[in-house]
Amino acid sequence: MTSADVLPEEITTRALVTPPTRRPSRPRRRGAAIGHDRSLLRGIGLVLLWAFVVLNIAWMVWMVIQAFRDTRSILSDPWGLPTSLDPVNFVTAWTVGDFATATLNSVVTTVVSSFLTVAIAAPAAYYLGRVENRFTNSLTMYFVLGLGIPAQVILIPLFVMLNEVYLTDSLLGLNLVYIGVSMPFTVFLLIAFFRSLPAELEEAAALDGTTAFGTFWRITLPLAKGGILTAFVLQMISHWNETLLALTLLQSTDKYTLPVALISFIQQQTYSGADWGGLFAGLCIVVLPMLAIYLWLGRRLTEGLTLGMGK
Repeated sequence: MTSADVLPEEITTRALVTPPTRRPSRPRRRGAAIGHDRSLLRGIGLVLLWAFVVLNIAWMVWMVIQAFRDTRSILSDPWGLPTSLDPVNFVTAWTVGDFATATLNSVVTTVVSSFLTVAIAAPAAYYLGRVENRFTNSLTMYFVLGLGIPAQVILIPLFVMLNEVYLTDSLLGLNLVYIGVSMPFTVFLLIAFFRSLPAELEEAAALDGTTAFGTFWRITLPLAKGGILTAFVLQMISHWNETLLALTLLQSTDKYTLPVALISFIQQQTYSGADWGGLFAGLCIVVLPMLAIYLWLGRRLTEGLTLGMGK
């Protein structure tokens, strides 16, 4: 019997009787299991992240509360609340701990070193990001290697070198050290920003007769202001909180920055009796200014960190 002899009714009956071919369901179940595991891990990670955030916020609030209490009340009830908002502890830290001079030194050192770091790193990063050859690739790798050198390793050589040129116990020497130590990270960060900018604008400026410096100053630098601001704020936070280098290179109390002045104030309290309220007030003076700057520029800082990841 040929296919022509088969009636349409028989073809329909066979189609109804013959079960349709089904695809194996194992890959679908496996993919669903993988997706479920990823969702579970993501949920656990989010819970741990928010727990860490809440813990840090609670610690900050507790520190501010204790700054308005005296030592006796803190020792008798560490979780208690202040009876008044008397700023006597801040006055003690400001005068006895000499935080007034230390604050001025920290502000000058932080602003000057951060500004000079970004001002020197921006042209270098622009050149390394736009010109690609063996020389620039070697320089980029040189800066990347600088990220892996801890400050503890170069601490003694730095002290010996600065002592030879009479720059120990000097804010100028501390500024130079901050600039040198911060240069690898700043250059590496800004290279990504400059590479993410469109090169067509620079090519159009070159066709109009603009010099390389004019292109960088008038076109590229305004476009990279997000990256410049991000690098500046990150360096300000880093230099403001830096303790090890300042503690090693500074010996005079009138040259102390805030972290070193806080350590000196703690040592004074060790011999004269611990003033826990003053210590918490000193911590607030050190921590709260950078926290306020971060809250003010936090959104721009986050956008700047993710802007240069496109290339």
